[in-house]
Amino acid sequence: MWAFIAVLVLSPHAASADTITPERIAAALSKFELLAEGVVKDGAVPGLAIGVVHGDEVIFLKGFGHREAGKPEAVDADTVFQIASLSKPVSATIVAALVSERIVSWDAKIVDLDPAFRLAEPYPTSELTVRDLFSHRSGLPGTAGDDLEDIGYDRAEILRRLRFVSPSSSFRAGYSYSNFGLTEGATAAAKPTGKSWEEVAEEKLYRPLGMTSTSSRHADFIKHANRAALHVKIDGVWAAKVKRDPDAQAPAGGVSSTARDLSQWVRLVLGNGVYAGETLIAADALDQTHVPLMARGKNPVSGGESFYGLGWNIEFGRHGLSWGHAGAFSVGARTLVTLFPEEKLGIVIVANAFSTGVPEGLSESFADMAFDGKVEKDWIKAWDDAYASLFGPAVAAAKATYAAPPSPARPAGPASAYEGRYSNDFIGDAIVSSAGDALVLKVGPAGARSYSLKHFDGDLFLTFPDAETPDRPSGVGFDIGPDGKASAMTIEFLDDNNLGTLRRVGD
Repeated sequence: MWAFIAVLVLSPHAASADTITPERIAAALSKFELLAEGVVKDGAVPGLAIGVVHGDEVIFLKGFGHREAGKPEAVDADTVFQIASLSKPVSATIVAALVSERIVSWDAKIVDLDPAFRLAEPYPTSELTVRDLFSHRSGLPGTAGDDLEDIGYDRAEILRRLRFVSPSSSFRAGYSYSNFGLTEGATAAAKPTGKSWEEVAEEKLYRPLGMTSTSSRHADFIKHANRAALHVKIDGVWAAKVKRDPDAQAPAGGVSSTARDLSQWVRLVLGNGVYAGETLIAADALDQTHVPLMARGKNPVSGGESFYGLGWNIEFGRHGLSWGHAGAFSVGARTLVTLFPEEKLGIVIVANAFSTGVPEGLSESFADMAFDGKVEKDWIKAWDDAYASLFGPAVAAAKATYAAPPSPARPAGPASAYEGRYSNDFIGDAIVSSAGDALVLKVGPAGARSYSLKHFDGDLFLTFPDAETPDRPSGVGFDIGPDGKASAMTIEFLDDNNLGTLRRVGD
């Protein structure tokens, strides 16, 4: 069936494998290297590293720019980057190794692997499989759990609290990209081994491929002297201001690696489980990751028909079939892998900045060079514009909403009206207290995160919770009861899934 669909949507000028000759690739790489150098020189990103694989050979491996803006240390092929959601197809490969060894099945039920895990409804809980979670069709809303990670909860507690999140679609009926859904799928798949996910990742993938600089632990990342800092733009200048510990969602976003190591993984995937002449993963176990399961619509820039498999995007576009995945931390990372399996051609790009379309733009440009001998359009600008349109309007809307209070603004009540402890099952406890003339909100385990509240209008206050967009306001509103005290509080930045309202507990 899928082969038939692929024939229908393949671009009529897609090249055959025969046209992707070593000579064509060599010509493409000479132009491509200049393009990458120019991107960094122009300040589009502080630094990036690239690996290209053709057949079973790494044919290009190079770093560009700097690990940290304003510092002299250069990026090279062994600079360790946080790869964000590029972790997902890496983790799918690790589970495929477990499936290959018959330790687990893609269709194993989570209730059998991890009996403590619950979704909001009993039927999906009883039927949920590893396949469902790796294809984002469990019904979990996409942001479920991300908010709890932001306020300091660990993986076990976040996964436990997903049971309080109402589904965004019927079970297996809708695609909703979920970091913590996939994290549960991976950690559950590892449970029959009796080892942690991080140990399984090392044992089944990183060690056999010699990926000595790759880890699913943040502590290992920060041990490397040769590591890339995360960057965001502040007043138009790249700055390394924020650090990100993604251990809670390690299978979905917590891998750190290098262009050299990731190129070895690309060799394995393009080799359909064979690496350096040895079968490490059975083809049928790995093939499952590339079966299109959930429709994603069209690629927003290049226009190809896009689907999701198991930790992989599958696209049928202007150069035929491709497998890929992007990664991003809004606090400063961008990554991408794109594989053309028919041509045994793959490229991986890791960059130390957000937001930027540079990885996609470079990948699209390289594909044009390899397939057609020329670049069709300015893909870097096209992807930069796409990223700007995704994130810019949300910040602008928040600023517009809270640009100025009504005139005249209603006064706040006395601090005692708001002070106290609030709680719900999902977020847990929140404490509002006074600090001098201001109110402070503390949330997370043992009040791990603290936010100053600035009065806006009446019983509505503002806070600025995002480290990467420090000027983006978010509301914290109080419902005042007949006794003159707040009976409830709604925290806007924790309300994506309508779970941001907490009731007062006690007096």
